[in-house]
Parts: sequence; C-alpha cells; structure tokens
Amino acid sequence: MTRIFRRIRELLYRLLDLERRLDEIKIQQGLILCELHSKKAPGPLANFEFKVFSQWGEDGIIQHLIRSIPITNHTFIEFGVQDFFESNTRFLLMKDHWKGFVIDGSPTHIARLQSSYFYWQHPLHSEAAFIDRDNVVALLDRSGFDKDLGILSVDVDGVDYHLLERLSDWTPRIVIVEYNAMFGSELPVTIPYDPSFQRTRAHYSNLYFGASLPAFQQLMDRRGYALVGVNSVGNNAFFVRRDALTHGLTEVAVDSCFRQSTFREARDEHGRLLHISALEGRKLLAHLPVVDLRTDTIARIGDLLGNIS
Repeated sequence: MTRIFRRIRELLYRLLDLERRLDEIKIQQGLILCELHSKKAPGPLANFEFKVFSQWGEDGIIQHLIRSIPITNHTFIEFGVQDFFESNTRFLLMKDHWKGFVIDGSPTHIARLQSSYFYWQHPLHSEAAFIDRDNVVALLDRSGFDKDLGILSVDVDGVDYHLLERLSDWTPRIVIVEYNAMFGSELPVTIPYDPSFQRTRAHYSNLYFGASLPAFQQLMDRRGYALVGVNSVGNNAFFVRRDALTHGLTEVAVDSCFRQSTFREARDEHGRLLHISALEGRKLLAHLPVVDLRTDTIARIGDLLGNIS
C-alpha cells in the first residue's frame, strides 16, 4: 500500500510539474504576442485580443490598455474568479507581477487557488466570500490597496450592477464588467437586487443575470469613466477613467461598439445546451422582471425589451 501511495504522489508531482511547464510556455507565447500587438496602430479593442489565462481575448486587451494609459498603482481586484486559473488578471499577475486581491463565493475554489504552485510565488491574496452590496465595500477594503487601483474586474454573474454602484469611493484606472448582451444595446436595465441571487438557480436557462451595456455605461459615465470598447465575443466591456485617457484610446458610444454575444450558453429545464442565440433565449425570460434604470421601475423583460436588438 505504501508503494502505491508513493507512486500516486510521484504521478501528482509530475502532473504539477507539467502544468507549470505548460504555463511557462503560454506566458512566453504571451510575451511574443505583447510585442507584436505593441506595434499595432490604435483601433478597436478586439484588434488587440489574445488569450493566455483569460476566458476569451481579455489578456491582450488588458495589455493594450496598461500600455496606453498612466497607472500609478500596479494593483488589481477581481471578484467572481472561481479558482482564478482562468481569469482576467492572472496573466497580469504572472507576467507583470502586479499585486492582486481576488474574491470568490466558493471556499473550494479559493482552497484550490491557495494550494496552486503559483499562489506563493506572486503577491496575490484571496478570500472566500459571497459578495452582496452590504459587504462589498468592506471586502475590497481588506485588500489594503489604495483606492486609485490599477484594475477592477467585476464578474459575479448576478447583481454586478448593484455591487459596482456601491463602489463609488474606488477610482480604478480601468474597470472591466461583464454585460448581458441579451438585454440589448438600447435600454439601461438590470436584474432587481437580491442579496442571495445565484444565476444557476434564478432561471434554468442560465441567461437571467447582470445588466445591459447601456446600464453600465450610464453608471460609469456619472463616475467620470469612458467606455473604450468591448471584446469580440460580446460579454466584457472596458472603461477607463477620463483623466487617464491618452491619444491611443478614445471614448466610444454604446451603439458603435456593442456586440451581441456569439456564444450559445442557454440551457433547457434538464440542463442541456440548447445552442440558441441570446436573442432567441430572451423569449425564455419574457416573464421575468428587470429594473428600467431610466425610471427606476420594474417591468417584465418581454414587455420592456420586446424585439429591441
């Protein structure tokens, strides 16, 4: 039995070493892509996309943004990271050695992160906590970071708008938010606030969450931020503090940069993928409520959004 345990441990060490070596290769490829992208002329953010540890092309966009604007504090906070293995800021941590603080609602996810080979190698702290608008400020304060943060990335697949609304004292140079493209490009809407909201329980389709891009643009505009673009798959929007904008970045309007999501994540009552578009998925949610932020009133999705694109 002891021999079997030793063999298992040896295999685990080999797997860990393989994971580390694969990550090193990915980072080296990322460095090459950074150099190539640095020579590109200014243009839409999607032109600068590449993926190392992000879900889509956010790694490349972030590298473009931090090259383009002055950043005093090389710090980031990201919440809704799961185990952080796939995240918006991991490449920033491992390539650029920024200091980070990440939060996720699952203790299992955070335990896996804290036991990873890279956690002790970099200035990263993490906390397992279910975030609501009553505790979000205190949680971010525990980072110890100056409120003039480098990057804030918000992706909890739920009450994102309501959490960001509470963070008025934080002034990151760059803010990344996930918008729900199913809510369209015309109206500022968000799901109503529920401190215990969980996307997978709110509706079987997995499409009922978050806020529209116009909702985030309206909120961030009041805070002195410019929308500078979205990613090519149509789920993440990028905002830059206006006093940090440089000639390489320009503010864009929602209708000029909005992208409908290209991925098809809607599910049926049994959890099976339906492979339908977000607009087709909207029909599944017609009876559910959203807050119309123009009037601060609640309406059904079908009545308010109808056939809006």
